Amino acid sequence: MVETVNELNGEIQKFTCNFLISATGYYNHDQGYTPKFEGLENFKGQFVHPQKWPEDLDHRNKRVVVIGSGATAVTLIPAMANETAHITMLQRSPSYVINVPNTDKLFDAARKVFSEELVYKFFRKRNIFMQRGIYKISRRFPKQMRSFLLSNAQKELGEQYDMTHFTPKYMPWDERLCAIPDNDLFEVIREGKASIVTDQIERITETGILLKSGQTLDADIIVSATGLELQMLGGVNLSVDQEQIRPSDKLSYRGVLLEDVPNFAYLFGYTNAPWTLKIDLANDYICRLINELDIRQMTAVKPVAPAGENTGESIISSLQAGYVQRGCHELPRQGKSKDWFVSHNYEVDSEMFAQSLESPGLVWSTEAKQIKTKGKVKAA
Repeated sequence: MVETVNELNGEIQKFTCNFLISATGYYNHDQGYTPKFEGLENFKGQFVHPQKWPEDLDHRNKRVVVIGSGATAVTLIPAMANETAHITMLQRSPSYVINVPNTDKLFDAARKVFSEELVYKFFRKRNIFMQRGIYKISRRFPKQMRSFLLSNAQKELGEQYDMTHFTPKYMPWDERLCAIPDNDLFEVIREGKASIVTDQIERITETGILLKSGQTLDADIIVSATGLELQMLGGVNLSVDQEQIRPSDKLSYRGVLLEDVPNFAYLFGYTNAPWTLKIDLANDYICRLINELDIRQMTAVKPVAPAGENTGESIISSLQAGYVQRGCHELPRQGKSKDWFVSHNYEVDSEMFAQSLESPGLVWSTEAKQIKTKGKVKAA
């Protein structure tokens, strides 16, 4: 049973089902992560977190500072740069930035010759191969990939540009790469519309930001692109027969099911490839499970882990990003063996999900367990 509360009017509704699927991702979309900035209360301008972006925010001809160096920051800078007086990306440490063409000319040409279905299938496989290839090369030959990424950035920014602003201390894919379309970030930096400052914040002042180096950044608007907080199942409370279930206490089975919870699945994509690749595999697997319940004339299926399986690590523990380290305690754990280990490897998962549903890790039964979720739902 799913119990919801409408946040606008307090109305409570209850829904029942035979199989429950959570497709809420792993972010807290109600609020983002904002560090404690000393002196923020003194700032006379506007302070904004992208998760709560004001619809009436007017950045035209304003001095803007964006705090952060991740995907949000590298997206905001070129999107705002043409209308601001100047925009600065203030980062504590750099990220790797990789250019991705905004259009695929080969794809467009192929559509004029071949059928849509054939073109889609071919280019989907090509794109998966290329994306996975970049990740594999990064992990196998990190120094070479590092050199490639930095030399490309230097080429776009010019030989005189200070590359310390784009030279991380970690190796590629220890944290995610930041993709920019058609070099748009490099372009606005090259044109002088945007700049990068690598430093730490001493405090927020009335007119901007004082840095630990003593430099000051004047700002009319400060954008805190400092990331999100992790949250499983959209923040709802999950229970089985009145027993509270904490996802972080449970193992993940094939990255889809939750240990000891019957007829329940959650959708969780890749951290090193398009999110939807894993979702497609997971959805097919869930459909097979539901059909198999009918075939076996069973009412419930749940994963049960063998003793000593739990490694204590979260399902995305391999990432070293700050938001992961802050919030990994919210996520399910993973185990040692193939069915209980979340590989984030499309090739491995494709093979695993194609295997028979007959597995010692799955228990089929006619038990009548009551799963209950309780949480708030926003009205559209």
